[in-house]
Amino acid sequence: MRWVWTGVAVGVSVLGAGAILAQTELNQTSGEKIFKANCAACHAGGNNIVEPEKTLKKEALARFGMDSQGAIIKQVTGGKNAMPAFGGELSTEEIRQVASYVLEMADQDWQK
Repeated sequence: MRWVWTGVAVGVSVLGAGAILAQTELNQTSGEKIFKANCAACHAGGNNIVEPEKTLKKEALARFGMDSQGAIIKQVTGGKNAMPAFGGELSTEEIRQVASYVLEMADQDWQK
């Protein structure tokens, strides 16, 4: 009986991990879709067509103090200089998903 109980517990743990992984993948996919629909015109591949030195690459994000989710959320929500504000167009959750996506892609040097 103990073996069966352990098997059930392991099965539940695996299912729980699968649900968490599925939710993470959903968020990443959502962040990517939102980014492509709203940001990629200027930031495709992590670049910046308006101010080329201010890319979304890891080094540039660090240099300009944009290497945290909070900083990116603030920038996307309120805009700055040539970048428009998206706070009126995207929900708080959508902006959070975009910030997560940007940081993830910066860690991967925008190679996916």
